[in-house]
Amino acid sequence: MTLYPKLILDALSKVRYPGSGKNLVEAGMIEDDIRIEGNKVSFSIIFEKPNDPFIKSVVKAAETSILTFVSPDVDIKGNIKVKSVQLQRPEPEKLLPQVKNIIAISSGKGGVGKSTVSANLAVALAEQGYKVGLLDADIFGPSIPKMFGIEDARPMLERIDGRDLIIPEEKYGVKILSIGFFVNKESAIVWRGGMASNALKQLIGDAAWGELDYFLIDLPPGTSDIHLTLVQTLAVTGAIVVSTPQEVALADARKGVDMFTNDKVNVPVLGLVENMAWFTPAELPQNRYYIFGKDGGKRLAEELNIPLLGQVPIVQSICEGGDNGVPVALNMESVTGQAFMNVAEQVVKAVNERNEKLDPTERVHVDKKPLPNK
Repeated sequence: MTLYPKLILDALSKVRYPGSGKNLVEAGMIEDDIRIEGNKVSFSIIFEKPNDPFIKSVVKAAETSILTFVSPDVDIKGNIKVKSVQLQRPEPEKLLPQVKNIIAISSGKGGVGKSTVSANLAVALAEQGYKVGLLDADIFGPSIPKMFGIEDARPMLERIDGRDLIIPEEKYGVKILSIGFFVNKESAIVWRGGMASNALKQLIGDAAWGELDYFLIDLPPGTSDIHLTLVQTLAVTGAIVVSTPQEVALADARKGVDMFTNDKVNVPVLGLVENMAWFTPAELPQNRYYIFGKDGGKRLAEELNIPLLGQVPIVQSICEGGDNGVPVALNMESVTGQAFMNVAEQVVKAVNERNEKLDPTERVHVDKKPLPNK
């Protein structure tokens, strides 16, 4: 009998791919490379992943269908090639084309107030008139939703340019996404590293962040594959390391700085924020009690030759603001509000200095915005 491509496609349309329930032709899995030489037929089946568990069974089913519905004389066994086409995301520098500066906020250990600094820095930048986004990438301990008072938010999907994109929540002028919006806040997140990394990629690449001057990413504490995923997924402008003045925290902060500056990561460190620098009681605002040690972060910044972006005191209002969803940076007249405003100004300065060192074609300019009217 005479063989021609339509006969082969008709036979393949009777084979269903278990992953979707569609037949191979309908699912677009047959590449346009069917070759017929006498009784010999060859072609390629495309799978999304190279380790697809259905590869062997689908190839076997395709061979059987051709021998059954076309002819038992067709030379097909061993002639079906398997190809994989991983869904490719854009290159890092193209993933968020409307974002001017991406800043990773990290800490060597937990409990030093990294998320508090992230939330208040985002608010302080927004208060200064910048367009700001904040991603809570602390997959296993998301706290940003509570700090903004939006724990019950459930972001919606919107069809934009042919893609279903997550619409970030917005509060106090900051666009916000967190894994905390998509899981039960009472349940622990028990994921392997790969699952956490994939969730992070989705919150970055499948969200409508739009135009931003600063995109802040609140990382998990320590050094992990989450951090590697970030720098491999995005073109990070620079990193901020948060620490307390305590020697134990400073030792881990030193490791955090080393992580960003080593050859595998190679992200500029914009500076260090010394949190809980001293305790100031509300009734005695001029008094300072150095309960975790004095100027430990300042000395570490000098030792590592990185900028000290600011020293933030311990004040009861910071804790209350975080618990109540009202970041203290909203009150620019308070001691803590002014401290975070100063940190924001130093971050802008550090980013601009970093950009000035780049090739002129790579520079990103973010002009100082007028303060909004209160």
